[in-house]
Amino acid sequence: MTDKGEKRFKCGLCDDAFSQQGALKRHIMSHTGEKPFKCDHCAAAFSRKDALKCHVMMHTEEKPFVCDVCNTTFTQKFHLRRHMMTHTGEKPFNCSLCDASFSQKGTLKCHMMTHTVEKPFKCDLCDAAFSLKNGLKRHRMTHTGGKPFQCDVCDSVFPKKWLLKNHVTTQHRRETFPM
Repeated sequence: MTDKGEKRFKCGLCDDAFSQQGALKRHIMSHTGEKPFKCDHCAAAFSRKDALKCHVMMHTEEKPFVCDVCNTTFTQKFHLRRHMMTHTGEKPFNCSLCDASFSQKGTLKCHMMTHTVEKPFKCDLCDAAFSLKNGLKRHRMTHTGGKPFQCDVCDSVFPKKWLLKNHVTTQHRRETFPM
């Protein structure tokens, strides 16, 4: 008899090992590119049935996971859990170079780029340069005067998402979220 957590199913294509044969079979598909689970609504295909199920919710607009604080809905439980950190203030991902902390690992990765000297994204209209493509995209709006963020309530437009959020919170709070 083997230990329950023993990883005795080894991948012949890499060094990964699994405690269950089914997990190994699913993993092997990541090497072969096999995607047997096809979406009936579009051309998307997946290697896992659960991934297809989550994808289909996008077409049906089904969002069964509801935040009990603000009633925002999500297609996946993981997205709800991640969202909840905005209410709790939990920021488990800490920068090793400064005091910044983040609720999402991806945000920390982006932040880490701010500590690098490399700034490969250069503005073609001035000397500004950025470590992230998104930084350059935001900067370009200072040249064009672009305001891509529009209020759904009064049609006001803003150059930055945080300005739109601030506007909605301060100007339309009662209209959007009746108290």
